[in-house]
Amino acid sequence: MLRRLRLKFVALNMATVAVVLAVVFTAICVINYQQGTNGVYSALDAAIDHAGDAAKMPPVDGILGPQGATGGSAFSGMAPPEIGGRRAEGESVIPVVVYALEDDGSMAVVPSSTTASIADDVLSDAASAVLQKGEGPGFLDAFGLFYSKRAVGGTTFVAFADASAASSWRSLALTLAAVGVGALAVFLVISVFFSRWALGPVARAWDQQQRFVADASHELKTPLTVILANTSILRAHPERSVTSQSQWIESTQSEAERMQELVRDMLDLARPEHAETVREHARVDLTDLVEGGLLQFESVAFERNVSLASDIDRDVSVTGDAARLRRLVTTLLDNACKYVEKGGRIAVTLRQTARRIELHVHNTGTVIAEEDLPHVFDRFYRADKARTRSEGSYGLGLAIAREIAEEHGGSIAAASDETNGTTFTVALPLRSS
Repeated sequence: MLRRLRLKFVALNMATVAVVLAVVFTAICVINYQQGTNGVYSALDAAIDHAGDAAKMPPVDGILGPQGATGGSAFSGMAPPEIGGRRAEGESVIPVVVYALEDDGSMAVVPSSTTASIADDVLSDAASAVLQKGEGPGFLDAFGLFYSKRAVGGTTFVAFADASAASSWRSLALTLAAVGVGALAVFLVISVFFSRWALGPVARAWDQQQRFVADASHELKTPLTVILANTSILRAHPERSVTSQSQWIESTQSEAERMQELVRDMLDLARPEHAETVREHARVDLTDLVEGGLLQFESVAFERNVSLASDIDRDVSVTGDAARLRRLVTTLLDNACKYVEKGGRIAVTLRQTARRIELHVHNTGTVIAEEDLPHVFDRFYRADKARTRSEGSYGLGLAIAREIAEEHGGSIAAASDETNGTTFTVALPLRSS
């Protein structure tokens, strides 16, 4: 499922980027084409203006014939367009050919304004097409020519320019296409990387959920099996008294209570994150709460010949949920009692600094392996793989302890080594009552 989600994520991103690039590059090409076309028309108009200025000059010997045949005309007395130097904005040097329409309908080239030539057969057909059109610019697609037709000083001029003068958008389009393909390739790599990064928490949450369901099912399977077995035995001997079968009844009740505890813990862990806002937080005397927890476990420590020491600051208080904080303390004390060796030592320290409150629960005995430390607060995780259910733990206690610490704005950490033993540290922020 996550793989399909990642593929959809990447495909959606790629499609979005491809559409955006296509729209942007198309707009650039259209703008470039329009600018090229406007430049061609400007050049044609400039050539006609130049020809009109030449028409105002006194005539000289030589008559202009088609394609520059010499004759007497004023056009030959004007210098051709200049190139180089600073040009006016929008003015460009584009090869053009300018013709003057004679009274008899023939066309005479204006050499002073002409910087190109047209083949006779193309000129004949193009001239016929232009003569049927009114004044103004246009494009003869059949001949690949831009044209402009305008009367200046009583003479009608027609200027032609090749279509290639406005075709720079083609090379630009190819360049942008190559850039777009390269950009999409780069973005594909980036998108795949970020999809893995963005969906990483989702993948971890999915794996945790799958593991949680599998572990919960495994833990519930054993008590259900025992209850069903006990029920089967009771049904097999209906003639016996309740007293004679108390062993099976007590076993059923014990397993049902363990299931009830497990379900309660699971519901506690499944509680929405915003649920703590529903709880009523009040001033909690953490000193009394920790001392009460120590008193509760004194008998357990005595039975195991364990030394139970404490160093608790007075008048340490926080704003929170007393029941939840009490469970946090008892969970850590219970965990310490389970893993301390006989004759070992448990030490509890409660300190209030200028910035926070720290609770340390230390025990000697079984050490948590280094590779297990990052996982001790995971649900159903057991650092001691050999520990059995008979010890009364489902591996949810420390996970719940972390939930409680975090819902009070704090944190919990574990440290363990052969020299110093195991220490769980809870850090809570200072809160005014």
